[in-house]
Amino acid sequence: MRTSPEDLRAQVASLAETFSDWEGVSLQAGIDMPQLTVAKENLVPVMQALRDGKFRFAHCSMITAVDHMPEEPRFEVVYGLYSPSCNQWLRVKTHCQEFEEEVPSVTGIWSGANWLERECFDMFGIRFQGHPDLRRLLMPEGYEHFPLRKEFPRDGIEPGRLYRQWDEGRRREGAEEESAS
Repeated sequence: MRTSPEDLRAQVASLAETFSDWEGVSLQAGIDMPQLTVAKENLVPVMQALRDGKFRFAHCSMITAVDHMPEEPRFEVVYGLYSPSCNQWLRVKTHCQEFEEEVPSVTGIWSGANWLERECFDMFGIRFQGHPDLRRLLMPEGYEHFPLRKEFPRDGIEPGRLYRQWDEGRRREGAEEESAS
């Protein structure tokens, strides 16, 4: 849904009023919705204020990332928030380096962010500090690669080996259980 230019200006003005005193928070109009860029250290307090404040962003609809390799910081984590009471969308971005940093989890604010953060971890390898169950969601557990990173080969990496190993292990366990009964 595209916001009219007048509504977008009003939303940006209202957000600017709220976050003008916050350190490490910048606001842009964006093309289709307002956009907050937040320092990683301030992510949880800003998200809490967005959910509990006057805007009531009650729904975290998406979490994804952008790989800016070879630039530093390499990753930009992007959140899509929706406020049903104000009928407003907001994009929130934060940045992190590769491997050495973690992004704070927002699962304590929106429980639905659990699977969204797991998917982001699975596809990009971005770790979320404080996540209750950060493990692979789409790829097999032993898979060592992250398919949405820029260094991932265009033709892919043959994951069939891992699936065959998993299937063989599953069949062995089933046969052992049958023989034990």
